Amino acid sequence: MASYSIEKRKKADGSFSYRCGIIVKKSGKIIHREQKTFSKKALAVTWGKNRCAYLEENDVLEINKVITINELLNLYFENHDLWNATGTTKRYVINMLMDCDISKIKTNALKTSDLIEHCKNRRDAGAGPATVYHDIAYLRSVMKKALPVWNITANFAIFEAAIPVLIDMKLVGKSQKRTRRPTTNELDKLKLGLQQRMDSSTNNTVHIPFVDILDFSILTCMRIGEVCRLKWDDLNEDHKTIFVRDRKDPRKKEGNHMIVPLLGGSFDIVKRQPKTDELIFPYKSPSITSGFQRVRNKLGINDLRYHDLRREGASRLFEKGYSLEEVAQVTGHKNLNILWTVYTQLFPHKLHDKFADESSGDGA
Repeated sequence: MASYSIEKRKKADGSFSYRCGIIVKKSGKIIHREQKTFSKKALAVTWGKNRCAYLEENDVLEINKVITINELLNLYFENHDLWNATGTTKRYVINMLMDCDISKIKTNALKTSDLIEHCKNRRDAGAGPATVYHDIAYLRSVMKKALPVWNITANFAIFEAAIPVLIDMKLVGKSQKRTRRPTTNELDKLKLGLQQRMDSSTNNTVHIPFVDILDFSILTCMRIGEVCRLKWDDLNEDHKTIFVRDRKDPRKKEGNHMIVPLLGGSFDIVKRQPKTDELIFPYKSPSITSGFQRVRNKLGINDLRYHDLRREGASRLFEKGYSLEEVAQVTGHKNLNILWTVYTQLFPHKLHDKFADESSGDGA
């Protein structure tokens, strides 16, 4: 017999949430338990009724089967529909979790104390709070799919109670805002180093134009993955724009297409690329970032990532006087607050140049 109950809970902001708890009893003993939280009571009631009906119509003992977290992660890995749609970072974390002690725990027996121990182990191994948070977030994501995809009971509800505790203990947290921009001197050294790498390349089949790609990345504010997906057919030479497909977005990546202006010398960079492929830059993005990192490390340039070039490009546009909405048209940001707070780091001395330009215009 399956039954549900609704618990009204007040949140920190004064609003309410509604937790629907379901239990299934057989011979007077609870053989299955699960819960889910909703923003509205009506949604919680609907889910509770539908879920109880499903559990009574199906064999709850079969649904209630459990395996280890390691086995569940392997099931996720072997499911092509899920794995092929999984991003690089999440794949890395899932593979890493398979080798952690937490993977030995049964899916229905995971406790807050287990998550605390895992986070402490990761912290002691040198991982920061933001990195450890990925472990927790991606493990929760996999465990939420256990029941609907494989009919396996997994205690994913424990994360709702555990995450505030982990935050209070400072074991997990958000990544700190990066403010790193390359200096002019660093960029000059990088370009020289990348050019020397190109000149000394012994690979006769692939000659990656590192300098062009670096300049293009800054001028367009594109992620390296986006740069390497650009197609000649999507280039509009009359308007000097390019159709960028599947731009990254927290809510929707697939189908998130944008027309992006090719500002500065970025259009000229595209035009001088040889048309040997349907792609404008037919190279693997890991090869480009790897080459960048090798040159950076050889030059002794510290704490500079390839993705920082995106911030550099956005900051340059702001310094040139482009509005927030105009810069977003280049970067692809839907959330303007994120664009301003995360991808902007203005150099104060650049304001002198803007003032000089405006003064020059007044005197004309």
